[in-house]
Amino acid sequence: MLLIDSDWLPFWRVLTRLGEAQILLPAAALSLLVLVRQRQGWPLARWWVGMLAVAVCMTTVSKLAFIGWGIGWPALDFTGISGHAMFAAAVYPLLFATLVPARPPAWPWLAMAAGATLALLVGISRVTVHAHSWSEVVAGLMLGGLAGAVALVRGRLLGCRTSLWVPLATAAWLATMPLHAPASQSHALVTRLAMTLSGRPKPYSRDDMRRTVPVVPGKPGAAHGAVIESARRQPEGPPALPPHGAAGTSPGPA
Repeated sequence: MLLIDSDWLPFWRVLTRLGEAQILLPAAALSLLVLVRQRQGWPLARWWVGMLAVAVCMTTVSKLAFIGWGIGWPALDFTGISGHAMFAAAVYPLLFATLVPARPPAWPWLAMAAGATLALLVGISRVTVHAHSWSEVVAGLMLGGLAGAVALVRGRLLGCRTSLWVPLATAAWLATMPLHAPASQSHALVTRLAMTLSGRPKPYSRDDMRRTVPVVPGKPGAAHGAVIESARRQPEGPPALPPHGAAGTSPGPA
């Protein structure tokens, strides 16, 4: 299968970089520049920036909550919203739609469909390279897609005039940066912020989340979301023996 074939892994590793903020935000900024230079593009530009900011905040908060305090959802293997999936879903459909001619009218919608397809592939790549679980990717795609949809409905895509160099420059940027851009530092920055806010010396990990408290019989969901801090709760060394002479034990040699 394509998703698990090791021969395709280099492809997915390159593709997944198309969800990095350092690659997407400059491309989106160029598209926004095209919008704000035309009066009819102002509403869409404002709503796009506003909804993207809301989505970024929600994604960051979900990551801080887990990395700093271990707030996750073990049943869904959820440790925070995928930022790559969120950015891709919020940016690519509108980015592509603003870079194609408004006529014929079907072109912007076809461009949005192509952008949504690329966002979906970025989401799949996050699972394929073992960076996120499916629940985290789906959450990112839904949040980013909602942000873009609200911006589109409230701001309206009225068909702005675009010079040919803008889509060509955007295509060149997206084609070259995944191969040449430095490694993204966004996760490291979020981790440092979470450590500063929580005061913990070590971030929570997915393995920590999977060490959940056993479910109490008769109380479904009692352990839902509970995380054990192994360094604090797990005893070191062998388990303690029962008191000398307790019921069911033999005194043993003196």
